Amino acid sequence: IDLQTVSMQTLAFIGDAVYNLYIRCYLASNSNAKTGLLHKKSIHYVSAKSQSGYLKKMMDGNFLSNEELDVVKRARNYKTTSHPKNCDIITYKYATGLEALIGYLNLKENIERIDEIMNFILV
Repeated sequence: IDLQTVSMQTLAFIGDAVYNLYIRCYLASNSNAKTGLLHKKSIHYVSAKSQSGYLKKMMDGNFLSNEELDVVKRARNYKTTSHPKNCDIITYKYATGLEALIGYLNLKENIERIDEIMNFILV
């Protein structure tokens, strides 16, 4: 796959799945709770508002490389007319930026960097 031509929506689609899997594995490994409770706990991490906040912290802390920032900015600036009713468009675009970054790193098979980003989020 040519990562320069993959659409930002596709990267975010992949990143969303990878991100959710990390969150679910983290929660399951730290709790023997029922799946319904685990799902409720996961919402704290997977909401657009939370994802947007994590990305902003990474950006403010200079945690991301220039290449990673480029992916985030491309995803954030991707033209879209829809967003969830429970958040504003800016929050949604930042969340999409984080998901696209995770998707990009996954397609690059840079699992070590995904681990670093997820540790930043989960610690």
